[in-house]
Amino acid sequence: MYESTFERKLCEYIKSLGGKAYKWVSPGAPGVPDRIAILPGGRIIFIEVKRPGLSDGLSIRQKKVIATLEGLGCTVWRISDMEDLKARLRADGV
Repeated sequence: MYESTFERKLCEYIKSLGGKAYKWVSPGAPGVPDRIAILPGGRIIFIEVKRPGLSDGLSIRQKKVIATLEGLGCTVWRISDMEDLKARLRADGV
């Protein structure tokens, strides 16, 4: 499965929960996560989408951006399959 196909499924699932999964494009700031998921109740999760089967796949820049966001208290997930997404959301009480 291509990353774009998986990303579309992720967005559809977030929408089915009553949330939004906005594409994050930040000119001049490479390495930001692919999606900002806003869930009912105000829960916000930054999601870096990776093609299923990729062991890590994060660039050095992406790792730095994720560390910065986490240092600010944000939740950042690297997701590569729907089961992982669903399990994390369940664990979060969504």
